[in-house]
Amino acid sequence: MNTALPNGLRVLDVYCCQGGAAWGYGLAGFDVTGVDLALQPRYPFTFVQADAIEYIREHGADFDFIHASPPCQRYSVAQRIQHRDHPDLIAATRTALESTGRPWVIENVEEAAAELRNPVTLCAAVFGMRTYRHRLFETGGGFTFTPPRHRRHTAPLTKMGRPRAAGHFAHYVGNFSGVQEARDDLGVAWMNRDGIRECIPPAYTQWIGTALLVSLLEVAA
Repeated sequence: MNTALPNGLRVLDVYCCQGGAAWGYGLAGFDVTGVDLALQPRYPFTFVQADAIEYIREHGADFDFIHASPPCQRYSVAQRIQHRDHPDLIAATRTALESTGRPWVIENVEEAAAELRNPVTLCAAVFGMRTYRHRLFETGGGFTFTPPRHRRHTAPLTKMGRPRAAGHFAHYVGNFSGVQEARDDLGVAWMNRDGIRECIPPAYTQWIGTALLVSLLEVAA
């Protein structure tokens, strides 16, 4: 795994988990610091164990950009079926981000669309992966980006928990089969199954980070 030459800019990655988003920003040349309430020994960059919203309020303005991935479990279909209750952190996270005066992005699953403001969608297949893994991104603080064209899905999706069938795309959620295949496909060689189930493919944030760098350079010019 190789990151780009440092560009001198810092990204704060909150609710970071095992660092899928972080690695993409690293590939774009950013210096990344991750924050999560749970200890993340697999995180590939500087890690701080702390409450994400509190950390944003206290330190967010020290960074050039903030990426936030509030826990998606509240919005996921599987969690609703199991009648599990999870906190809604999107609105509180947005308020904290807006207080920093920095550009930012909030990422979440498609089921959280009603909680997000004018989000754009990224799809793994566009980046050459054998899965779809749609994720929504709301931007703020003066930053926006244009996603790559979302092509029509043509490959069938293997059902949850089953090995990927020939010609199918995989569904890396739940107790999915093929951890090494998922690592290779998503570009997350350091992750275990728990991290892969929820991660953002680094290709997404490499795309965002590249757009961010152009935006920041234009502002500085």
